Amino acid sequence: MKNLIKKVATPVLKRIHNWYFSKPRKYYYKDSFVWVHPNVFPPHFTISTKIFLNFINDLDVNNKTFLELGCGSGIISIHTAKKGAFVTASDINKDALNQLKINSKLNNVTISIVYSNLFENLNDLFFDFIVINPPYYPKKPVNDKEKAWFCGENYEYFYFLFQQLQAQLVNKSKCYMILSEDCHIEKIQKIASEFHINFLLTLSIKKSLEKNYIYLLY
Repeated sequence: MKNLIKKVATPVLKRIHNWYFSKPRKYYYKDSFVWVHPNVFPPHFTISTKIFLNFINDLDVNNKTFLELGCGSGIISIHTAKKGAFVTASDINKDALNQLKINSKLNNVTISIVYSNLFENLNDLFFDFIVINPPYYPKKPVNDKEKAWFCGENYEYFYFLFQQLQAQLVNKSKCYMILSEDCHIEKIQKIASEFHINFLLTLSIKKSLEKNYIYLLY
């Protein structure tokens, strides 16, 4: 039944989605907000960002270094900065980063905003916390916006990610990743194991016909 609903709804929802996000739209979480650029992954109608925000809201991040790797709209970075963390937000999408500079000022927070393909331009920095809401659909992205959805035909994103993440985990970073039951979790975990990275299930939650999982990577 779930798959049937998705097949019927997808074409209609896609048209509505494209029309609605053809201009900047505002997104709120508690006392934080962002204007989401049309070329950036929108958190409004997906549930993973809200689940991650609720999870991070309960973490003790005050005076801790915090990285949102692939920040997109940056709402997680802004909310976490308001909780007292020293936040770095990185992305490969320059529209996302330029908009985050505006949004951080509107929210009166200071965030280190870095253009980086994964950890490439993070200058060997290490963090107490790292959060990742990754692209996980196996298709080659054709632009920066699609890189928020698609991880490459052969899951190239995850090979690069886990290879670079090793150094962070060796230095005792707490890294959390959120994944949906819609993706091939076993495939992603298998790639991680090639780099000696394990997944510990921390939270499992079902909303809107979809189950999401937050893992601690170690």
